[in-house]
Amino acid sequence: MMPSATAVIPANALHMARLYDQSPLAVALFDASDTVRYANPAYCGIFDMAAIIGLTWAELMCRSHMLGVGAAIQTDDFEAWLTSTRSRRGKLPFRVFEADLTDGRWLYITETVDEQGWMLCVAFDITTMRVGERTLRQDRDGALRAAQTDALTGISNRAHVLQQLELRLEQLRMRQQPCGLVMLDLDHFKRVNDTYGHTGGDLVLTHFTRLVGDALRREDGFGRLGGEEFMLLLPQIAPDTMAQRVGRVQELVRQSHPLPEAPAFTYTCSAGLVMLDPKLDAVHNMRNADRALYAAKAQGRDQWVWGGDQVV
Repeated sequence: MMPSATAVIPANALHMARLYDQSPLAVALFDASDTVRYANPAYCGIFDMAAIIGLTWAELMCRSHMLGVGAAIQTDDFEAWLTSTRSRRGKLPFRVFEADLTDGRWLYITETVDEQGWMLCVAFDITTMRVGERTLRQDRDGALRAAQTDALTGISNRAHVLQQLELRLEQLRMRQQPCGLVMLDLDHFKRVNDTYGHTGGDLVLTHFTRLVGDALRREDGFGRLGGEEFMLLLPQIAPDTMAQRVGRVQELVRQSHPLPEAPAFTYTCSAGLVMLDPKLDAVHNMRNADRALYAAKAQGRDQWVWGGDQVV
């Protein structure tokens, strides 16, 4: 039986929680850190776990994958799947998708995210509904994922991360929700390709995306713009905190050894930082961050520089 919902939701929502406890709908509430704060018995039943309160979404996926329950994850590289799925999870105020479970059920799932980053997930069983159309819906969802995903790294592609940038600008203008923008570029990447071939270069790029992805919150956007250049979107963050986080990422990068056949190899990255300016469009906000990135490169690389009028 689920732990009492009293401690995890406001008292005036207790009656709703009791109804959810009795509902066949699978309902879960995640906080801004993507930690489960409420889950009804139907949701826990998806993962064949009696209690999941306090687990992060990533921990829940890892445990269910190891146990062979929950979502039917068809991949030879679970970490790559996790990185790719994170790039789409919680990036829009509302999202709908379908998923199949290891027990053969098929779910229709909605995600609703509020201004504080909390997410309500609701799923219901559609196994017997329009079975003949399932392949068509799978193909549709697969095409949508492909249109949003960078083929090499699995994170958001240029179009998807730019869509997120437009959304964050709209939230800044309408609700005064601040957001940081970071342009990241791997230093001397041509040398990597020249020395270790494009296979080595691809390994470095995928290593970088997983390392950065592990350091992000659910609401953070992360996409590959092209080549070795990436964009980070960090909503609801103070400038000093943003700089610290980028500095930490750079420290993790410089300490890493991503090429098994060249254990002595290391690499670095440079970053240009801005807080989104609501008076500017997406292109000009990106241009300010790009100028800061070029300044970081000019000053010796492996560092971050603020752009625009921001001073920290």
